[in-house]
Amino acid sequence: MHAWLCENPVGVDALKWTELPTPEPKAGEVLIEIQAASLNFPDLLIVQNKYQMKPPLPFVPGSEYAGVVRAVGEGVKHLRIGQSVACLSGTGGFATHVVAPAALCMPLPPGFSPVDAAAFIMIYATSWHALMDRAALKAGETVLILGAAGGVGTAAIQLAKAAGARVIAAASSDEKCALCTALGADETINYSVHTPDKGLRDEIKRLTGGKGPDVIYDPVGGDFAEPAFRSIAWRGRYLVVGFASGPIPSLPLNLTLLKGASIVGVFWGDFARREPKANADMMQTLAGMYLKGQIKPQIDQTLPMQDLPKAFAVMGSRSVKGKLVLVN
Repeated sequence: MHAWLCENPVGVDALKWTELPTPEPKAGEVLIEIQAASLNFPDLLIVQNKYQMKPPLPFVPGSEYAGVVRAVGEGVKHLRIGQSVACLSGTGGFATHVVAPAALCMPLPPGFSPVDAAAFIMIYATSWHALMDRAALKAGETVLILGAAGGVGTAAIQLAKAAGARVIAAASSDEKCALCTALGADETINYSVHTPDKGLRDEIKRLTGGKGPDVIYDPVGGDFAEPAFRSIAWRGRYLVVGFASGPIPSLPLNLTLLKGASIVGVFWGDFARREPKANADMMQTLAGMYLKGQIKPQIDQTLPMQDLPKAFAVMGSRSVKGKLVLVN
């Protein structure tokens, strides 16, 4: 097998495409022949030693992938050789093969594209857990989605619309706003025109008739967080999903009092660990929505697995609309 090996987490340039022995699965594990793996923001942080999870060296990055089971370890009952699966295990995906915990593998029904499957779990699980579980989104409510043209943002648009909500999508260019509209957004806000100090709050107020959004979905953080939160509706829910812009914002807590609003943390990974039955039911629901055509990952482009450095460069340019996927 071959894999992108990280022996020193100082950045993407230190990764090496390396030939390694193909591992054998132990009890509770499966060997997967990887067909596709997607890039997520933590994949960059982990090779820069900036992520909260710090795997022992050396390791193979790549948190999310899809492929075919080629060997099954002792005690594995729900997976079989030849079965297609998707997995989000944190590491191991940027390779031709990986040994993964069977409990983390999602069996794929027939007709589920491996490229879509490799870009599915993180964005849809995060967005469903945020909107439906943590925010209890109701039909007819208005959702403001920041960073709406990214992976979780595009998933959030689709899920919010499927729930009957009105969606305002905020993105950084006219092209990205057009994508959001194509995915179902009712209104869009271009960050490059309506900056934090030049009309963002006014635009949100205009698009909501002065009421403000009932739910704000924020995977970005940074300078947009406070003006967005100041615009929230009475009893609104502000979802803290991530900090893709880098800086972690500080919000004046008096605003929660004045708006009767909630700041709600979204940590899907720990939800999945602490509430495995609820998570499994959620993933089954999402797979059904995919097969019905209600949701589908927005794939910006696919690249060969050996072009991982190029893929990281594209992701770093912030030009990606949806997800980047590497294929073997």
